Amino acid sequence: MYPKPWGRTRPRLAGGPFDGGFGGVSIRSMADKIIDIARNLDLEAGRGQAPVTMALWGADGDRSRFALPLWRIAHLAQAERGVIFSRSPSGDPSPAAFVVIDLAQDPARLGVDAAALPRCEAGASSVLHDLGADGLLVCLGARDDREWCLLADGGDARTTTLDPRRREDVLFLAGECAGLLFLRDFADLVDDPEED
Repeated sequence: MYPKPWGRTRPRLAGGPFDGGFGGVSIRSMADKIIDIARNLDLEAGRGQAPVTMALWGADGDRSRFALPLWRIAHLAQAERGVIFSRSPSGDPSPAAFVVIDLAQDPARLGVDAAALPRCEAGASSVLHDLGADGLLVCLGARDDREWCLLADGGDARTTTLDPRRREDVLFLAGECAGLLFLRDFADLVDDPEED
């Protein structure tokens, strides 16, 4: 396209992937920076402490993709636990845990008090119910007579409603979880508890 000046060639970069190396880049040094928990918890500013316990339940295999957004939602809500669960609007209303991250106890607590939680309206998704000190509930959507919700609860660190920025971040992360459930069809892989 452009004429080359006589006598000049394009410089060749040494250390590429096809000539024996990457020029001194260490994979070991990169691995420590994939998830910087200290940055997400604001530990440099002295405003938080790293969790002593972190227990995951149901986050094996491909379902491990839910762990990071669920952990960030629990942190933003100042909660001890994050749960993605499904429940039947008709029939047995008891929730079935799908993925749980518990920052306070090991093993993770799987129980969800369905009577204390608001119901999701038919067809409602991305509706956030701020329960104050009791946590928050996000309606993720419904499929095959199961409604899917995300709950962040436990702890009494938060006494006010979420500020608008945290609310937006929670809804964005909940949308990521809903996308995994419905676009990647994780919701279809769950057995109906009434069939057991």
